[in-house]
Amino acid sequence: MAMSLTVLKTPKMKKVTTIALVLLASIAVSNHVSAQETATATATATIVTPISISKDVDMNFGNVAVQSTTGGTVVLTPGGVRSRTGGVTLPSTATGTVTAASFTVTGTGNYSYSITLPSSALTITSGANTMTVTNFTSNPSGTGTLTAGTQTLTVGATLNVGAAQPAGTYTSGTPFNVTVNYN
Repeated sequence: MAMSLTVLKTPKMKKVTTIALVLLASIAVSNHVSAQETATATATATIVTPISISKDVDMNFGNVAVQSTTGGTVVLTPGGVRSRTGGVTLPSTATGTVTAASFTVTGTGNYSYSITLPSSALTITSGANTMTVTNFTSNPSGTGTLTAGTQTLTVGATLNVGAAQPAGTYTSGTPFNVTVNYN
């Protein structure tokens, strides 16, 4: 005798089958949706200490003598050493005060900065008499680094002395500018 089994689908089984199919479709869709991922990031900004410069010492070429027939120059290095050209003499015993200009630059430690020196002549006067200061140089030259947030910047230049330049103390009416900016 052979046996046979017949399965009858009842409405309840149809519901279970439908629910199973909906669940499988839902899982397939949720797997597809989870393929999209989201990442996050933060935004950061650092405000650095503003760079500043302050004068410590004014530039002074010291005592200078000149011949009546020939002018010349006095070159003052950023290290405060002077030399002469032409008919200029630098007294060896009565030198006067000789100093390169000196500045303190402060800001954020280990940042570098650019140095801008005067590019045009500075006129210094004694009454109606004048001379010019040109060719400004600095140490450091061009750029500096704020090791531990500070650095000394020294500036020298060339004094142009005319033939028979009248005696007197010559001073600039307005100071010269040295500008520093973070790189």
